[in-house]
Amino acid sequence: MVSRQDILVANKQIRFITNVGIIINIALAALKVIVGILGHSMALVADGIHSISDMITDLAVLIGIYFGTKEADRKHPYGHGRFETVATTVIAGVLVLVGLGMIYKAAANISELHIVKPSPVTLLIAITSIISKEWLYKATKRYAIKTHSSTVMANAWHHRSDALSSVAVVIGIGAVMLGFEYGDHLAAIAVGLMIALAGWRILIDCVQEFTERAVDKDTVQKITSIINANDSIKQWHKLRTRLVGREVFLDLHILVDPGLNIAEAHRIADSLEDSLHNQMVRPVNITVHIEPDLPELRK
Repeated sequence: MVSRQDILVANKQIRFITNVGIIINIALAALKVIVGILGHSMALVADGIHSISDMITDLAVLIGIYFGTKEADRKHPYGHGRFETVATTVIAGVLVLVGLGMIYKAAANISELHIVKPSPVTLLIAITSIISKEWLYKATKRYAIKTHSSTVMANAWHHRSDALSSVAVVIGIGAVMLGFEYGDHLAAIAVGLMIALAGWRILIDCVQEFTERAVDKDTVQKITSIINANDSIKQWHKLRTRLVGREVFLDLHILVDPGLNIAEAHRIADSLEDSLHNQMVRPVNITVHIEPDLPELRK
């Protein structure tokens, strides 16, 4: 069963990996922007701005986790899980805006025939960024899977997009060194496009969650297998699911032997709830409606 203590442990893990990300992003952003300006690489400066946006989204994750896992209260009887979704939406919005801004700036420089020749040291910084951000992506993804947090997973992909953007920077700077004058600008456009697309995909997921989309197919199959394993349930129907942050909300109707008394029927419902809590990897909020197994009630 996913207890309050389990959630607190998960939050501690999320804060740890997010704080590591903040430290790395501050260091990378400073290096990229300073070296990019001094080394005349617009692509590296854009990559540095992306690292700054990474740091902003790290902060959004911490804020979202703080509010999203507060216990339910009178004003929020279903908990505060939507705050995590809001934080994820902020991350996605920042990604889209940063990406489009990079594309616009690079395209404007090309149209104005603004040609630059980056310093070789910019190449070294970009390679360093690839290594560090790829490591951070993998580490953050592991924690996202462990804690079942869509917000942390979104942040992991933000780290991956930063690593990929640095790959584009390496290619662009290398192209300039080989004689292609607009390599750095085209690299900046490629970086912006990758970032904007990543943000758009995450934003679509957030919109679907806000519109009460059901949980994924694998989770539904897991739920139904747990229900079917309970021999005391003669039949069931009207299963509905949705996500609120990391928590799965579900309700269903179960049909039981009409000869049972209320206490016995209630024990069957409790048994099902315990099974779902114990076997589901996410926190689960369950509502079970008990019905007698009569022909007119079967679906």
